[in-house]
Amino acid sequence: MKKAYRIKKNEEFQRVFKKGKSFANRQLVIYYLKKEDQDHFRIGLSVSKRIGVAVVRNQIKRYLRQAFHELEDNIDPRYDLIIIARKPTNDMDFHQMKKSLTHVLSKSKLLSKDKKSKI
Repeated sequence: MKKAYRIKKNEEFQRVFKKGKSFANRQLVIYYLKKEDQDHFRIGLSVSKRIGVAVVRNQIKRYLRQAFHELEDNIDPRYDLIIIARKPTNDMDFHQMKKSLTHVLSKSKLLSKDKKSKI
């Protein structure tokens, strides 16, 4: 995932939280805000210290970035997305994380319908 496709600034996080919509499952919460003028989606990741030590938190973020990398052709490019990891993610492997992310994205209608079957 290119760094240009990441949300880093607090103001950008706050804009998505306040003006965007959200959806959640047991493992992940997603906030999303439509931005018509961009040609690629941007993601922000949030993993709380309550989830575990730095090694675990970094691993969760790596898994999420890799899952987004594999799903990027299927995701609507006009959105800013913020993913918040919940406590159960510290016990998940990559495939479980990708499945959970796919579930959240599809329920919030951010995945392309014609390509879901390939996931």
